[in-house]
Amino acid sequence: MSPTRRRHGSGRRIVVTGASGNVGTSVVRTLSADPEVESIVGLARRRPEWGVDKLEWVEADVVSDDLVPLLAGADAVIHLAWLLQPARSPWVTWNANVIGSIRVFDAVAAAGVPALVYASSVGAYSPGPKDRMVDESWPTHGWPAASYTREKAYLERALDGFESAHREVRVVRMRPGFLFQHASASQQRRLFAGPLVPQRLVRPSLIPVVPDLPGLRAQVLHTADAAEAYRLAALGDARGAFNLAADPVVDAHVLAELLGARVVKLPVWALRGPLVAAWRLHLTPADPDLFDAALRLPLMDSTRAREELGWTPRYDATEALRELLAGMREGGGLPTPPLEPKVPGGRLHELSTGSGSKH
Repeated sequence: MSPTRRRHGSGRRIVVTGASGNVGTSVVRTLSADPEVESIVGLARRRPEWGVDKLEWVEADVVSDDLVPLLAGADAVIHLAWLLQPARSPWVTWNANVIGSIRVFDAVAAAGVPALVYASSVGAYSPGPKDRMVDESWPTHGWPAASYTREKAYLERALDGFESAHREVRVVRMRPGFLFQHASASQQRRLFAGPLVPQRLVRPSLIPVVPDLPGLRAQVLHTADAAEAYRLAALGDARGAFNLAADPVVDAHVLAELLGARVVKLPVWALRGPLVAAWRLHLTPADPDLFDAALRLPLMDSTRAREELGWTPRYDATEALRELLAGMREGGGLPTPPLEPKVPGGRLHELSTGSGSKH
């Protein structure tokens, strides 16, 4: 099905891939509230029941469908589609994420779309410092052992080639930190924690200890704030890469204060060992290689986004984490396939298919 074409002289028409996910739902909600935007085309593999004003859903798979007619007439494409699972089948995620993204890039050029805003990540960066911030010039070679970081880094090189070949397209690369909101809690439990984590019991009184591991310092951002940055990039004239992060940097002490817990210093192996065992027993979808990558991510300086996009996060990192924790306890979600609070078959289905084996 092809979406309705934009009328000459009317407001902006934006196409969003992966529009039914954590970031996508926030992006289309933010675009919908902008009077400059007349229509939004949300591409998703499965049509959601959820929607907002100005949004038209189109079922499409970036790996297999003809994308050019879906993108034709758009003023900008925001490419968010990404498959985090099955982590045990890296050829599946490579096909969806790398091949699918390159097909989107090629379709943008073929359809004559003037702007592409791509969801890169802090995960694209090479290992970096934890005691100072790095800007967008830090190398983007990822961490080679983890499929997520490997794929994000590969697409940075693919975009380098795309920009060189298609200088007529304004390309923006967003590199956010970890993205949380209340509505993403159930999905993130499924993606990273697995069926054995009692998410409704994630509350301060029941988590007495937070491990302080070497390298456990990360940046968190509320999904709504990331969505605002995407809106500014799609409707403005910015080019290039932008780090997106909120203060404060999250470490064991910040987490302990949120949870009313105490901090206990531990070596990395004390947590990685049980994680590896759970991974090998198919009890968790959390890939130990991704855990290793997270401990090596640099801390990002988001000055460029604040100065050139005019972007300022409304939520600090602790507020985003509080929302996630509340969503965990309350079964937060939305009626879209990725964000459903409960999936068919429930946790027994997750266990029977093997955590991290299906998507």
